[in-house]
Amino acid sequence: MRQKVFPSVMAKNQSELNALLKNLDGVAKYLHLDVADGKFVPNASLWFPFRLPKKFKYIAHLMVKEPQQWIQKHGKKVEFCIVQAETVNISDYIKRAKSQKRKVAFALNPETKVAELKPYLQQIDYVLILTVHPGFYGAKYLKSPLKKITEIKKINPSVKIIIDGGMNPKTVKDAAKEGADYVVSGSFITKAEKPKERLKTMEKAFSKLN
Repeated sequence: MRQKVFPSVMAKNQSELNALLKNLDGVAKYLHLDVADGKFVPNASLWFPFRLPKKFKYIAHLMVKEPQQWIQKHGKKVEFCIVQAETVNISDYIKRAKSQKRKVAFALNPETKVAELKPYLQQIDYVLILTVHPGFYGAKYLKSPLKKITEIKKINPSVKIIIDGGMNPKTVKDAAKEGADYVVSGSFITKAEKPKERLKTMEKAFSKLN
């Protein structure tokens, strides 16, 4: 993936989703879908029979208690899914994903230690590190989880690291300095009046140090 900054999308219904996607038309090829079941995190997002236009490619971050059910139902709509490490048996999930020829990608909540994934890092394609408590646009940015990037890359330098949470032109520099490969930006880009300009600003700030 050449694209380094992914606008993220959260929506409670199809009309809200349509409005966000319209705003992002022509802005980016890849979009990051924030899926939330209202159980793993306090709010719900994309937890309805949603429709997605084929003009974008999608990555889905599943902040849900039963990710496998969502993957069975919607997995073919997206390039790959990122599941919360806290919600699955990691070894079983990796076996199933590989048997289905899917990318293996996990997300870590701010409090979750790299040790949870350490025995499996040679088999993992992507790790998403959350720098906010997940589930809301505009949650408070936490810098300390960025230290996980070095821990992961020491064990397996080929794992691609995605940083998600509170990313703007200032905080994205922190992610770049620590060695992130990709970043997700929600409200800064997705809800902006001129999202294309915002995306370019983010890409410029990220690429200077990356």
